[in-house]
Amino acid sequence: MFNMASQYYQEMQESFKNNSKSREFPAHTAKVHSVAWSCDGRRLASGSFDKTASVFVLEKDRLVKENNYRGHGDSVDQLCWHPTNPDLFVTASGDKTIRIWDVRTTKCIATVNTKGENINICWSPDGQTIAVGNKDDVVTFIDAKTHRSKAEEQFKFEVNEISWNNDNDMFFLTNGNGCINILSYPELKPIQSINAHPSNCICIKFDPTGKYFATGSADALVSLWDVEELVCVRCFSRLDWPVRTLSFSHDGKMLASASEDHFIDIAEVETGEKLWEVQCDSPTFTVAWHPKRPLLAYACDDKEGKYDNNREAGTVKLFGLPNDS
Repeated sequence: MFNMASQYYQEMQESFKNNSKSREFPAHTAKVHSVAWSCDGRRLASGSFDKTASVFVLEKDRLVKENNYRGHGDSVDQLCWHPTNPDLFVTASGDKTIRIWDVRTTKCIATVNTKGENINICWSPDGQTIAVGNKDDVVTFIDAKTHRSKAEEQFKFEVNEISWNNDNDMFFLTNGNGCINILSYPELKPIQSINAHPSNCICIKFDPTGKYFATGSADALVSLWDVEELVCVRCFSRLDWPVRTLSFSHDGKMLASASEDHFIDIAEVETGEKLWEVQCDSPTFTVAWHPKRPLLAYACDDKEGKYDNNREAGTVKLFGLPNDS
């Protein structure tokens, strides 16, 4: 394949050449830990160290702040939206609760008390269950309708990120020993443990088409896995620092990955080639592709030691905006 870049690759490079603008939007009074799009792509939510969540409405090429959600007594470390209902999202906090919010009423519709300080959360693809992991490596499965705990698992390893597969019949955990642990769902019986990385396996994401999942690790590698075969298909190695966050584009053809490197890598999934890189001033905590178009939301650390009065600490950013916007 000498210089035979795919048609998709050429189209996206052309697209990003004309749409390479990033813009930032004030969101919080402290650093942003997590950003996520609603399933219809109309809203972006962000969770912050300032104990709040913010929700923006996407209007053409800008984010318009709709509301700030207060109630948590500690940092909001992660959040996610309901997989099919664009009005509901859930936040995980160090205050030992999770909260479900409704953007129509702008109210918290449920506060669920949990046993520990919550650091990661995901909503099952069928919408029925919320899984939340805490600092003591306990994962609690909560019924999304009754808001009661359905199951609880204590793990003997450091649990980093958690996710269902797209078919909702397996539950995946990345761990501190570099493994991916796979459980059957809802039985929660161990199916397999994959030695994915020589060091801490930090994050995991499934592609929307259900063909692949990707993991990021402390060895600065991103691995792409075949969901059916559970084998590693290829590795992406352009980052130098532990991979903190991953996101597949809506068509499953691009993978964004980020770390303490001052850029976000955008790779073509099928070839591993670098499609683009988004320059950042500081480490990136979180990335999320829009569910319908090549627009990437992300949030970076506060610039170390550089305190600009005109810049709010907790901004969210969008990449992929028209250069003339």
